[in-house]
This record gives sequence, structure tokens and C-alpha cells, in this order.
Amino acid sequence: MLRELCVQNLALIEDARIDLKSGYCAWTGETGAGKSLLLTALGLVLGGKASSELVRKGKEEARASAVFDLGAPSLRSDLEAILDGAIDDDQMILTRRISAQGRSVCHVNGLPVPLSTVKTLGERLVNIHGQQETRALLDPLRQRDLLDAFGDLGSLRETYQSHRKNHQCLLDRRSRLLIDAANLERERALLTFERDELAQAEPQIGEYDDLVREAHRLANADEVRSAALAGYACLYESDRSAQGLLEEVARKLAPLCEAVPEFADASADLSRLADETREIAYALRQFAQHVDDDPSRLDEVETRLALYRRLSTRFRCSADDLAGRLAEIESKLARLDGLDAGLVALDAPITEAWAEVRDSGAALSTARDRVGQKFARAVRAQMKGLGLDQARLTISIESEPFAENPFTSAGPDHGVDRVEFLFAPNPGEDPRPLRKIASGGEMSRVMLAVKTSLAAADPVPTLVFDEIDTGVGGRLGAALGRKLADLAQHHQVICVTHLPQIASYATHQWIIRKQTDRGRTRTMITPLAEEERVEEIAAMLRGESAAEGTRQEALSMLIEARGLR
Repeated sequence: MLRELCVQNLALIEDARIDLKSGYCAWTGETGAGKSLLLTALGLVLGGKASSELVRKGKEEARASAVFDLGAPSLRSDLEAILDGAIDDDQMILTRRISAQGRSVCHVNGLPVPLSTVKTLGERLVNIHGQQETRALLDPLRQRDLLDAFGDLGSLRETYQSHRKNHQCLLDRRSRLLIDAANLERERALLTFERDELAQAEPQIGEYDDLVREAHRLANADEVRSAALAGYACLYESDRSAQGLLEEVARKLAPLCEAVPEFADASADLSRLADETREIAYALRQFAQHVDDDPSRLDEVETRLALYRRLSTRFRCSADDLAGRLAEIESKLARLDGLDAGLVALDAPITEAWAEVRDSGAALSTARDRVGQKFARAVRAQMKGLGLDQARLTISIESEPFAENPFTSAGPDHGVDRVEFLFAPNPGEDPRPLRKIASGGEMSRVMLAVKTSLAAADPVPTLVFDEIDTGVGGRLGAALGRKLADLAQHHQVICVTHLPQIASYATHQWIIRKQTDRGRTRTMITPLAEEERVEEIAAMLRGESAAEGTRQEALSMLIEARGLR
């Protein structure tokens, strides 16, 4: 619960400190005294919007801090989960500082934290109910959340949302595959064309160089033949052939080998060279006999070379790399085929996930139908003590059927049920949506009836009510005060009110006043002792000129409220 609120240099508040109590706490005071500023300070501590305009004139910064007693172990555990760390003691201190330049800094137990973390902590520590919260009660989405809270349907809703999230993830994967497949369809067509083109060409490593040589030989057949025959003649057939000269020298050296041992190796080498020269000459002659100027073969070779050149240019690679490019294209096509297989493989998981969504959604809808009537009865019971004895509140729950096609959508985030509070303020009238029919005073009372019905289920320890008396006269003020006192059995309740009937039911009361000192106005908040409460209640009834009779009336109100509490 909120144990202490400290505010410095926030607009009219120069320095204020409030030690709060458990139970029902009332803040009273004349209009414009600064009650809203205290709620603004509390809102800042809980992560509300900050502005440099809030800083008191002439000051460098405004500061608001709140001390919370953690109490229940579940609350402490939740807060530690939000902070992702242990809390050393049984208190948490939230601090917000706003500079005159508009810069805002948040601290938790002295350590800086992001504003988002403070907001999350604040939602677990305090609920502030003002006109905005009352208007939020008109929203069917908020009404559905209240129904779920009353019925403790959080686990069913989480199960549904978990299944829905799983189904949505599968749909997202499928959607990405479909987008990829659509984007790659043109690539698939291009790759298929290129693969067919290369496969038809059947490129081989080294073939291009072989063809170049063959083309040159075919194009110069006469010259090649003449060169081969001339070489044959020079090496072997002419009178002074190279082979003959080598043999002649070898023969002349042979008889001298014994006298000149060095000639032995030379003679042997010359004989060997003569034999090799003869073999080379025979090979040239053989080659010359088979050289043919085949125009048709030359055309074939040139055509094949042209194909290699065209493909090399098209694929921007060398002729020897074309075979590797074909293998690369076939690999890409195999991966594209895998996308199709991936789509097919998702069909069964998506169908199974959708069945889980539908089953868990149906279970949630069934539970809401069951809880809806109980919740309506509980709220109606609370309304009877708020001057709405003849009014009727029912809860309409309409469920849309789930889609049959598991591939269309994952379904609504919180289930397929539309919850609507229907309200009939007077007998004989048909219930209509609360958002269309309830007056401001009725809305405040219905909201209080709802919060009282939810009191045991609401985990937030501190409830703050502002402007709950809007549109409510003194006749109903006592009824509202009793309900707030009932709520205070489960929560710390802080209520800002102008009605003495509401204030009289508070266990503790503070008065908020403006004070002018040396030309500067500041807001003061002071706790009231029991006898001082009599004076304040009397002032709320008749103003500062309250007579003794009014004070007696105020005393009677406090005594009666104490007895009913």
C-alpha cells in the first residue's frame, strides 16, 4: 500500500509530505486548493506524463516520491519480476524528478530505471479512478477485462492467447514462404531456362581449348601438311637428312671408342638421337597423311566455339566455368523446390494449431457465459445500496464463430466474445448499452458497484478515486461512502471528494488548503484529528460560517458512519 507521498516544487506545492494509512482515506478541501495537484504528483510517480510547466516558478526542478509497503509476497514477487532483480527490504520507493527544461528522471529504490518500467510497476501498485476510468468502463473491451477478472479467467485467457500466438507464428512463417515463393517465381523461370540452355550445351572442362586447337588445324590444313612433310624430309628422307648425319657421326666415332673412351658416350647418344629422329620423322609423315581440310568438321567446330563464346558472355564467366555454373543453377532450383516442400510441411501444424485455438477459445467463451450471470448478479447486489435499487444491469456476451479455414487468420487476441454491459435505470425500460444510456452520476455508482464486486479479485493494493461524486447529491453520498468503506476492507482506498457524506465514512481524513506567504501561494495538506474532522465536515456542509447545529450534525454523521463501518 501507499505509505508516504512527498512532493516538492510542483506548481503550488512547495513542500508537502503525507503519511498515509491503511483503510479508507479521504482528501478534502475547497475547489482549487490543490487536491488535483497531489493526484498529479502521484500520477508522475507512477509514470504519468511530465511537463516543465509543472515546475514551481523560480525552481530548478520538481520532485515527487512515493513509499510503498509491499506486504503480500505475491506483490513482491511480481515487482521483482518487473525489475528483474531482488528487492532488499519490504518497501519500494519510486521517485520522479522533472527539470525546468522538461527533462524527466525516474528512480526505484535509488536506482535509475526507464519510464516504461515505472509505468509497469505503477499498474501493479495503484489504480487511479477518475472520470477517465469511469469513461473506460463504457468500453466493451474494458468490460470484457472486468468480466475475466471477476471470474478469475486469466489462466484460460492465457492458454487461448498462447495457442493463438503459436498459430499466428505458423501463419507468419507460411506468409513469408508465400511471399518468397511469389518473389522467386520469376527467378525460378529464369533459372529453369538457363539450366535447360546449359544442359543442352553440355559444357565440358577443357573442351573449349581443344576446339580452338582443332579449328586452327582445320583452317590451316595445307600449311600443316606441308610443314609436316617438309619436316619428314629434313629429318629422314633427304640426302643430307638429320637422321643420316647423326648416324654418320656415330659410325665415325665408334672405332675410336677404345682409344678415346669419351667417344663411347657420345657415339651411343648420337645413335639414340638418330633413332628418335627417325621416329619423329615417321610421326610427321603419318600426321601429314591424315591431315584433311574437312570443311564440314570445321563448321561444326566453329559452331561449337561460337556457342561457348555466347554462353560465356551471357553468364559472365570463362568457358571452363560453364559446367560449374550449371551445377550452381541446379542447386538454386533445388532450394526453390524446398520452399514448396516447406509450405506443404506447414499445412498439418497450422491445422493442428488452429484446432487448439478453437478448443481453448470455446472453453474461454463457455467460462465467460457462466461467469457473466454471476458477475451481473454481484454488481446488481452492490447497486442496491447505491440508490439504484430499481435499476437493472445485465451482461450480454455474443460470440462470433471461428473461421473454418485455418489459413485465414489467428482469431481475435482476447477471444471471439463481445461483452457489453446493458443497463436499464428504471423499471419497464429495456436494457441498453451502458455507454449509450447512463448519466454521469449513474456511471460513478455503477463503476463503484463493479469495483466493489471485484474487490477480492483485484490484486492492486491501493485504489484512488477522484471525482467519484460527480453528478451525485448528498442523498447518495452516504451510500457511496459506505461502498468505499466496504472496498477498504480489501484495499487501501484514497478518495478526493467534496461531499461530506462520502468523507464521513473515511477512517482517516486530510484537509488540503492554499496559503499565501510573502506574495507566494502554496498548497498545504494536513491530517485531521477526530475533533478537527467535525469542523471540516461542518464546513463542507455549510461553509466556514457553520453554526453549532451544523457541527452537531457533522458529529452525528461521523458517529453514524463509524458505527456502520
